[in-house]
Amino acid sequence: MTTTGAVYGCLGLGALLAAVLPRLLSRRPVSPPMVFLASGVLVYALPLSLPLPQVDPTTHGVWVEHLTELCVIASLMGAGLAINRPFGRRPWATTWRLLGIAMPLTIAATALAAWWLLDWPPYVALLVAAVLAPTDPVLASEVRVGEPTDAEYDEDEVRFALTSEAGLNDGLAFPFVLAALALGASGQAWSTDWIVHWAWSDVLVRLVVGVVVGMGTGLLLGRVLFHAGAAPLRLAEHGEGFVALAATLTSYGLAESLHGYGFLAVFAAACTLRRCERGHDYHQVLHEFIEQIERLLMAVLLFATGAFIATGALTHLTWQGAATGLMLHLLIRPLTAWLALLRGAGARKERLVTAFFGIRGIGSFFYLAYACARGNFGSYEDEMWAVVVFTVLVSVVLHGAAASPVTARLDRKNGRKGDGLADRAAERLDRGDGAPRERV
Repeated sequence: MTTTGAVYGCLGLGALLAAVLPRLLSRRPVSPPMVFLASGVLVYALPLSLPLPQVDPTTHGVWVEHLTELCVIASLMGAGLAINRPFGRRPWATTWRLLGIAMPLTIAATALAAWWLLDWPPYVALLVAAVLAPTDPVLASEVRVGEPTDAEYDEDEVRFALTSEAGLNDGLAFPFVLAALALGASGQAWSTDWIVHWAWSDVLVRLVVGVVVGMGTGLLLGRVLFHAGAAPLRLAEHGEGFVALAATLTSYGLAESLHGYGFLAVFAAACTLRRCERGHDYHQVLHEFIEQIERLLMAVLLFATGAFIATGALTHLTWQGAATGLMLHLLIRPLTAWLALLRGAGARKERLVTAFFGIRGIGSFFYLAYACARGNFGSYEDEMWAVVVFTVLVSVVLHGAAASPVTARLDRKNGRKGDGLADRAAERLDRGDGAPRERV
């Protein structure tokens, strides 16, 4: 068997598993990400004599950056399309608390832990803290919002909080990554010149451009898809799910071309598009299409992560690096999120669950690959990858195993029916053929 044949064979098997596993493992303490990660480890660790390509982000950084980038934006589009709750200060109060309080505190505490335990320079510690800041619900489907419905408050507070937080903090982590790069480029000098430029350009301007481009793209697509004068352009009437990919790439590409944050643009475009004809079943078609792409990319990337682990990703991991990752999951994120959510919406147990599920994943890989391609981190690069991969590995196992039993218990307590993929698939089959219908 050739290397090309082995790669295509693994891709085909991965695509099949991406379709089967969410339903097969629904409500069990094993998640599809855990299976894909373990598969990568086994295939590369066992003496199978397969001519498989080597996986190493330090030498194939461009591929890692762009594949993870594509997976993240697909996840952001899916998250934005799934959220049913109207956008606003009060309905999204939990999200604002997590973003405005928990995220900065998490970055500061993680940077201090890396600086103290690993004796890293401030710019390296800040970079790893920023890289590990975004939460990632793609790695635990049970703790994110299910699918679009016409009920504005259909999702519970835990799933809404984690989905909306991940949708926005994937973009809001970017300024902190750029701050670490600027600090490193300045020779670790906290100069007023680069701080002012960073605050104006990398924070204010790029955030505004990302949001404006995203909202504009969503509004324009909404008018065309649902209200275009020419019937062929009203794709909502034809159930063209491919439009979800078009919306994702267009909003991201425009924002990046205008030096805005593309991640924010994609999520803003998805949320804005979702507001157009909220009761229309076409949103479900778009969501299902982009979710399938996201799951396939997730399978590929986690299999590659397992392969990287099997071939030496953790060679440079020290006990101090492992302690940093464990502190993030077991102390820093739970504590900062709990403080942020004090006296907030939801019951006490719901706030505890939200604080616990600080899932780290594909977004962290993107940010680290992005930073390593643009900064000079020298001998720290291998150790940074080891810490980030270890932290994601812990998240996949810890949060993946806990997601189903914890959310099932919350659902029973709240008198809700489970939101697993298997339940949602059964509901779609009960409705009929799943063709898009406009609510009358």
